[in-house]
Amino acid sequence: MINSMIIVLVSNRPQLHSPMYFFLQQLSCSEIVFMTVTVPNMLRVIWLEGATVSVIGCIAQTCIYCAVGTTECHLLTVMSYDRYLAICSPLRYTTIMNNILQNSLVIYCWVFGLLVTQVHLSFLWQLQFCGPHIIDHFFCDLVPFVELSCSYTKELQVEILIMAIPTMLIPIILIFLSYICVFITILGISSTTGRKKTFSTCSSHLSVVTVFYGTMIAIYTVPANGRSLTLNKFIALLYIVITPLFNPFVYSLRSKEIRSVIGNLFKTKGYDNTKK
Repeated sequence: MINSMIIVLVSNRPQLHSPMYFFLQQLSCSEIVFMTVTVPNMLRVIWLEGATVSVIGCIAQTCIYCAVGTTECHLLTVMSYDRYLAICSPLRYTTIMNNILQNSLVIYCWVFGLLVTQVHLSFLWQLQFCGPHIIDHFFCDLVPFVELSCSYTKELQVEILIMAIPTMLIPIILIFLSYICVFITILGISSTTGRKKTFSTCSSHLSVVTVFYGTMIAIYTVPANGRSLTLNKFIALLYIVITPLFNPFVYSLRSKEIRSVIGNLFKTKGYDNTKK
């Protein structure tokens, strides 16, 4: 509901027609798809204490989940670049971050996510399953799904590692470099008030990036041999449910513009009802 509210507000309120909120709107769209493709099935599995899903259904869920997750990784990177321009090159910000660049970056994020999915799909479609057919998880995550196959999966595992470079590693490096430049610029501001005000413009994004990438790194890059299946599912729950729930609250509650728009909206409604 909050993600939908952000999408509607950014689309209809002129004071929110800025690159930062345009990218936030796209992030909200990706999170709606992200949760829609995982949470309903998760609730079904919990309610029934286990549920059956077809191989095609499992592949579809895995691919859509990977596509939207990849898109979100790159949207967060684009948002960090936006904050870098706004803080480190404020005089050129409007010229550089124009409508053409905004739309191009968003199209790139979504198209790249779809391309990554096509690569995964070409490998997943060739897998054969001889049994057992039980995934000890609440959704068809990529790694446990591949582990069920009796096919030769070495090539697929290598492909997953290779695709992790443009999907996660490069975005993390770009975000890290952007915030190094941002922090250097903030430290160069003489007044404490100015430093706090400047940092507040990127603190929401930094919080979301920390939680999102922290959980993704924990589940996909840290060796799982020493972790229990319960811990793996708990970490997955963090980025499947908690992080998408956390993000819109962070952005909506920490943004003065969004709080102001929501406040004015309720004031307007109250005034109209009184008038009637």
